[in-house]
Amino acid sequence: MQNSTTKSGMAPSADPLARFKEAQREGWAHFAPLEALTTPPAAELVRRASPRAGQRVLDVACGTGVVAVTAARLGARVTGLDLTPELLERARENARIAGVDIEWHQGDVEQLPFADGTYDMVLSQFGHIFAPRPDVAIAEMLRVLQPGGTIAFSTWPPELCIGRLFALIGRYLPPPPPGVVPPSLWGDPNVVRERLGDAVKNLRFDRATMRVPALSLQHNRTVMEKTAGPILKIVESLSSTDPAKLETYRREFEAIVADYFEDNFVRQDYLISRAMKI
Repeated sequence: MQNSTTKSGMAPSADPLARFKEAQREGWAHFAPLEALTTPPAAELVRRASPRAGQRVLDVACGTGVVAVTAARLGARVTGLDLTPELLERARENARIAGVDIEWHQGDVEQLPFADGTYDMVLSQFGHIFAPRPDVAIAEMLRVLQPGGTIAFSTWPPELCIGRLFALIGRYLPPPPPGVVPPSLWGDPNVVRERLGDAVKNLRFDRATMRVPALSLQHNRTVMEKTAGPILKIVESLSSTDPAKLETYRREFEAIVADYFEDNFVRQDYLISRAMKI
């Protein structure tokens, strides 16, 4: 009998945390169409972080490279890292089109393949929040940042549109491994302050808005069902096992988004945190 494999061609791990990450890697493979939405927020994050020409910048969970390319266009020496090879392939193409030289790595934010103090700046846009162990992820991000360097990231507040959708999605997914916490907690300034602790100074918070075009609530939901990893998993599972439950989920999804839908846009407010490593 042949051993089963994941969609990536790898044998499934016996470790629950490793299986969780394998599912993340496969689920986010379909994210690339959303880069049109995340491109403007990438400019906002880079503007707040203010990388200078020649600085070494790491874009953690870089996805299709929108932050990395934006920083590289300013002359920064950029490295991008992501768990999902399909997104890195798109990132490489985006860098080629932009005419910028970026070093790309497939890797895990919980185990960054870089030496201590390698970078002047560490950035992440809606990416590192999906690492299952926030304490490990932030420790790694700070480890590779040199003293006096800037850490900055964009996250989704739990009380607003995407944070509320995270909570809904969590109710329909299988329970995660012990110790895995909701990604929306990264959008709470108090949680960010606690997680960064005394490793940083000059911690600042800013708010910004991503406006997502949508012709209807159903249109927005359909797009998300084709691109967002956790939602893909719900639809895939419930379509065959419990269609009625899937319809309930879809109604709840649309009810949340309705609070933020106006003039063919869904308003998605987010938090930008930035600080200096001591």
